[in-house]
Amino acid sequence: MNASLYRLSRPLMAAGLAVLAAVWLYGEALPEPTDLRPELSQEPEQIAVQQTAFEAPAGGVRYTVRPLYSYDLYGLVVSRHDARSWWDYIHREWKDALNAVDFCVVWGPNVTSGAYRQIDFSSTQFECHYRTSSDAAWAAFDSSAVSNNHLLAADPALAARLREVRVGDQVHVRGYLAEYSHQAGQGFQRGTSTTRSDTGNGACETIYVEQFELLAPGGGAWRKMFWPGAALLLAGLGLWFAAPIRITA
Repeated sequence: MNASLYRLSRPLMAAGLAVLAAVWLYGEALPEPTDLRPELSQEPEQIAVQQTAFEAPAGGVRYTVRPLYSYDLYGLVVSRHDARSWWDYIHREWKDALNAVDFCVVWGPNVTSGAYRQIDFSSTQFECHYRTSSDAAWAAFDSSAVSNNHLLAADPALAARLREVRVGDQVHVRGYLAEYSHQAGQGFQRGTSTTRSDTGNGACETIYVEQFELLAPGGGAWRKMFWPGAALLLAGLGLWFAAPIRITA
């Protein structure tokens, strides 16, 4: 084995793994309250509309979308779920390709108090859960200023942009709180919450997205280090495989 190539490969692989581990640990860290945009302190804006239902195609299925309210939301993404995840079987069974991704977001008093920093958030196929061991954080946290949002997107380019969002990102979503359904297979229908004070089943907001804006990405410099870390790891592996092996008897 070429000793120089072998010796060089090991630190490169170690450095690459260390960088990727740091990206995994810190790339979706929630930002400090001082790093949040002022728009996130406002409540979502909801206005009743009189608009007829329309059709929206996605994944080879035509959906009927019925807008109920226009909806304008600024928020910090604290958890998310991609409906195309390999372990998400319910969306596949229901032929629900219109629901591209779910964002669990906080806004208003939850961002100004900074309580979200001590809350653990997680997403399942249809829900957002949060918990904390801090009594002070729980007392400061406002359960009416957090929501799980099912985001509907018929435009593939828009759906792709929504799927690129990560935990820690600050976002602006505009569209309609809406019901939607389809008649493919066994058929399917989902409604929407129209208030932020409800909890449990049916408390999620279903938003047909018309406009989306990434206000500020999270993760700081760590998120930008994924590709450099991957490059270091691959370079180390390449040198390791390139070093010839000497077999002795």
